Amino acid sequence: MKIKVCGFTNADNAREASFLGIDAVGLVFYDKSPRYVEVERALEIVQALPPFINRVGLFVNANADFIDEVLCEVPLDTLQFHGDESAHECAQYAMPFIKALRINVDTNIAKMADEYHQASGLLLDAFNQDAYGGTGEQFDWYLAKVDIDFPIILAGGLNSNTVSDAIRQVNPYAVDVSSGVESEKGIKDVDKIKQFIQKANL
Repeated sequence: MKIKVCGFTNADNAREASFLGIDAVGLVFYDKSPRYVEVERALEIVQALPPFINRVGLFVNANADFIDEVLCEVPLDTLQFHGDESAHECAQYAMPFIKALRINVDTNIAKMADEYHQASGLLLDAFNQDAYGGTGEQFDWYLAKVDIDFPIILAGGLNSNTVSDAIRQVNPYAVDVSSGVESEKGIKDVDKIKQFIQKANL
């Protein structure tokens, strides 16, 4: 099972977590998030990572100039769009991207997969009227069980106690965790990550 840990704010913390066997590190470039990192800190984190870790930059309704500025300074591998970005806005950077969807009973995942067909995958997170992810809230995983030939990344309320059941129910391509492996917002707990990885690979 592919595992992404999102919301690092410290280079040593990200490096230590990467050696545990995760596949991707997420950096949040959204200044309303408690896990927001400025460009200089993001560069420190990226430079501390070992080889073969996918470096993901998360943006929420950011303007193109800001994203270009980040890309000029920070060598990212994948963009993650967590707001209301159109398919055209996501694809304009000619880079692999993930489109996050906030899931409720009205979300047509198959239709969104068709609309965002240029994406590398869809990330399914809990719907929250006031926040774009990172809430630790879980949604009904039954809603994520869709028969489409498209990589699904499952997020929302995952931790070492829930990830095994989530994977069994949804069979996603990957899982994405943030608050579920933290000691405080933006600081990841290495023991919690170890437990999470173990449960995700049962």
